[in-house]
Amino acid sequence: MNTTRISEGGLFPSQNLFEQDNYVQNGSSSALLVPEEDQSSNIDEPEFTEGFDNESNIDPKSILKEFNKMSKELDENRENVGLLVVKPANKWMKEAKDMPTPKKLFGDLWYEGEICILFADTNLGKSILGVQIGDGISKGKDIQGFSMEAKAQLVLYVDCESSKKQFGLRYSCGRSDGYDWSDNFLRTEFNQDDDIPCEYDFEAFILASIEQCVIDWGVKILIVDNITYLRNATETAKDALPLMKKLKTLKNKYGLSILVLAHTPKRDLSKPITRNDLQGSKMLINFCDSCFAIGECSSDKNLRYIKQIKQRNCENLYGADNVCVFKIVKPGNFLHFEFVGYSTEKEHLRVPSDSANPELVAEVKKLKEEGSSVRKIADELNISKSTVQRLCKKE
Repeated sequence: MNTTRISEGGLFPSQNLFEQDNYVQNGSSSALLVPEEDQSSNIDEPEFTEGFDNESNIDPKSILKEFNKMSKELDENRENVGLLVVKPANKWMKEAKDMPTPKKLFGDLWYEGEICILFADTNLGKSILGVQIGDGISKGKDIQGFSMEAKAQLVLYVDCESSKKQFGLRYSCGRSDGYDWSDNFLRTEFNQDDDIPCEYDFEAFILASIEQCVIDWGVKILIVDNITYLRNATETAKDALPLMKKLKTLKNKYGLSILVLAHTPKRDLSKPITRNDLQGSKMLINFCDSCFAIGECSSDKNLRYIKQIKQRNCENLYGADNVCVFKIVKPGNFLHFEFVGYSTEKEHLRVPSDSANPELVAEVKKLKEEGSSVRKIADELNISKSTVQRLCKKE
């Protein structure tokens, strides 16, 4: 049996960040304001000593320096009010201007410093794309169709889905010729021989273990496959909110960029993908910085499309009118998404059978007889051009 290592400030201090849901209890942020009548007893009188040679020799520069120092301390005390930080908007703007601009990690879909969610139905290639994104970041290499501005760096891929054998088979040709990974790409899976300490439950221990990996390896890019292992229940706000708070705390504490893979429940494939298709509470989508989804093409099972669902650092570039189309290929030993081009989402949606929708057939024929073009009919009825052409040929 392995013995879990204890690291100061990391995984298992007695008051670890993830030991309880109400983890923000200690530190200056939880201090309450002292009542006005009690504050005077806690404030030391300033001592003007610097710049004074004797009682009759006063240095004005030293007085001004001391005054500016006290003024700055007073401003800082006024800015920090319990859990809130209060500053004039112009000061926020100046501080934001001095900060580095977040760089693209996966085009305009995921930027540095973001918690991003990628969701899709089962067997549509979430893990394939997640690994491909991590591989690109580890090598400082673009994925076709999506620029990558950050330098090559360490990536921690938390694989809760595949065994090492499954991972090996996916990225090799038989028993040899395995894919050449960068040493920057770190993969982790469950340690079956380790025991969970009594003070943790399973989900809290996973989060604490991830935190320890971040500390030990110094990574800034974290990809988690998938969210159900971080918290089994995310259907309600009371379950989803603590998880998102913990991820955000991890992000801010260590300066991370986090990509979390998630599922979508069974959905109507004739309708566009929306934020409501992310499995779990709306708290997940509300608290993440960005989100995108993978959809399946109903007319070609080998095609996938990526749709942008939420963004904060840019405009929506890949919405329903401009989704990114890919096919999953394995020409050698690397299974990956290959960029095909752009299209509208409705071209990939399932159309109800003609026999079950005679009104649609009649409407298409009516518009055709009135002289409407195929494109105009498709736009008006929200169906693909190929569907219009097929329905026009029916008796």
